[in-house]
Amino acid sequence: MRKFLILCAALILAALAGNYLYFHTSLYLDLRPGAEIRSFTGTEGKTILVDTGAGPAPFEIRGVDMGTGKPGHFATEFAVTRDEYLRWFGQIQAMGANAVRIYTINGPEFYEAFYQYNRDNPDPLYLIQGLWVDDYSQDSHMDAYDGGFLDPLLEDARRVVDVLHGRRNVSYDPTRGSGQYRRDVSPWVLGYILGVEWNDRTVAYTDSMEAGSQPYAGEYFYASEDASPFENMLALLGDTVASYEAGRYKEQRLIAFANWPTTDPLVYDALTTGRFRKIAQVDVEHVKTTPAFRSGQFASYHIYPYYPDYLRYSADLAPYVDAAGASNTYRAYLETLTAHHTMPVVVSEFGVPTSRGCAQLDYGRGFNQGGMTEAEQGEAIAAMYRDIRSAGCAGCVIFTWQDEWFKRTWNTMHAVDLTQTAYWSDCQTNEQSFGLLSFDPGAAESVCYVDGDDGEWTASDLVCENGEWSLSMKYDEKYLYFLVRGAVKEGPVYLPIDTTQKSGSPLCADPALSFGRAADFLVVLDGPEDSRVLVQERYDCLRAMYGLKLTGVDSFEFPPAADTSNFVPSRMVLQVAQSADVGGVAVDLPTFETGALTQGNGSPASPDFNSLADFCPGEGFIELRLPWQLLNFSNPSDMQIHDDYYAHYGVENLSISRLWAGVGDGGETIPMGERLLKGWGNKVTYHERLKESYYIVRALWTGEGDAP
Repeated sequence: MRKFLILCAALILAALAGNYLYFHTSLYLDLRPGAEIRSFTGTEGKTILVDTGAGPAPFEIRGVDMGTGKPGHFATEFAVTRDEYLRWFGQIQAMGANAVRIYTINGPEFYEAFYQYNRDNPDPLYLIQGLWVDDYSQDSHMDAYDGGFLDPLLEDARRVVDVLHGRRNVSYDPTRGSGQYRRDVSPWVLGYILGVEWNDRTVAYTDSMEAGSQPYAGEYFYASEDASPFENMLALLGDTVASYEAGRYKEQRLIAFANWPTTDPLVYDALTTGRFRKIAQVDVEHVKTTPAFRSGQFASYHIYPYYPDYLRYSADLAPYVDAAGASNTYRAYLETLTAHHTMPVVVSEFGVPTSRGCAQLDYGRGFNQGGMTEAEQGEAIAAMYRDIRSAGCAGCVIFTWQDEWFKRTWNTMHAVDLTQTAYWSDCQTNEQSFGLLSFDPGAAESVCYVDGDDGEWTASDLVCENGEWSLSMKYDEKYLYFLVRGAVKEGPVYLPIDTTQKSGSPLCADPALSFGRAADFLVVLDGPEDSRVLVQERYDCLRAMYGLKLTGVDSFEFPPAADTSNFVPSRMVLQVAQSADVGGVAVDLPTFETGALTQGNGSPASPDFNSLADFCPGEGFIELRLPWQLLNFSNPSDMQIHDDYYAHYGVENLSISRLWAGVGDGGETIPMGERLLKGWGNKVTYHERLKESYYIVRALWTGEGDAP
């Protein structure tokens, strides 16, 4: 009996050890060393080939990038469910896409849904799998050969391969999904895009620290004599993926390395290089493949029309004018890039956001990083797609499928609580609004639409009355809504708003007005051209955070009085080249008036829907919606606003439980009424809505409907 128990224990331990080695590590025994390496992909010149059952044929990638976030959750939670993925896959393919691209190992739900969607689908959706590099590794003291950078990257590369073949257990890490992966989705995986938008300083530092390193030579990938040390590392990375997949699974598929204009291989004139401090290049033409790698390599780039600005400064690109007579440096850049490469080029990220806020401008056709309606987003994507096709690219991937509430942007991140962004929709932050799928507040519909129909307003929404005027208010996870009733006529109507008692004024110098309380903001409703939000100068976030760069004067050295009556336009900074004087040309930091209000119909059900509409007149009333951040809310889910900048030397949070607002035409002091505020914490409500841009892309890719 004792021997039997020992034998059973030994067998159990052996089984556990085998399970661990098989599912938790990259160790394996090659039991088929002479087996044929299979591949259903290939390349021929600058064309991608895919065998869908009738032999290799040219294949144009028409893809959509997919993130992992949804309202109420951060990306690192991997909270999207299997059913949500299944629904989205169907909508994506119905739009005419043939592929999706993900950036890291997603949760098991993604692969289970992908397997279920494709298993009995004669026209499958393909996958391009990414390999993530975390921000710390890129922005730290390490070069790309440091053990803390390279070793985890190579192990993660093998882990990714196992996940796709359904043979891996993945422990928790915030940069990737975790759990048991048992679905083999490899029959529908086109290939890999390895890496991320490389930090140019990491590339330059690697090339400096590892100068003199010998070119890498592997079984499937090798580096040419012209390769830089960083490109050597890429050859090693590509060879690791190819060797591991060929050795363990006897398969190959397309491999690319992520890149973007900041580290592109092009050589620019001295003015552009100096102005933009372009310090690094990554050229995958120096990363070669051996004849043993039959599945093919392509060049992957993230290319947007507004970034970087050197697309409009370069002497080679700036003169380009398209057939419509518009400056089109985007197409010029694409043509220059495809001419540089001998392999297929795929634009694996392109798009524009439908945010209200903006970060960068496209000085050609106006395809800006923000401030575009959903219809304009679709038209811009269609135009860029035509540029991509005309330039001879092998495919493209639209960024992105779904809006992502959790995201941040450089010109708004100082103004919001970055630990709570998943719990409200900030249309001032452009990075949240690149999706073709919107998440609108409300379980089935929003609490209000600015559409000239006041049917959703009730007596309980009333804030104050002022003779012939009345003001009502409500709110949700995206906006504060106001209803102004009264003798709406030509001439301005004023709405003073008081949120903080740390500052504010009962008087406004221009326009000359007085209020029943010290107001922090003044909304001026004066027709389609002159309506705007003004902020008391003391409470102007732009002045506090960017005053020194904008004026050369330290805002904190000469702060406005707490009760100043000076109200100024609400503005936001835009990104341009590094501030410098190159060739006698100075570069300034521009701003735009984000407080300027747009008149239009904000109901998605309306035929004249304008997704950027701020206000809409009706019969004897005006409906208005204001984004939370425009009124200096840093976290409306917990009703937190900006405290006094000059008491804290920057943005600190202040909790409030009420605000005061009023309405009047300015003929007399405007009384203000109280509205209680209660946050919703992390209990968000939302519903999905396909944007107008989705239908424009669908018409372009399938011919269903009218394409622009």
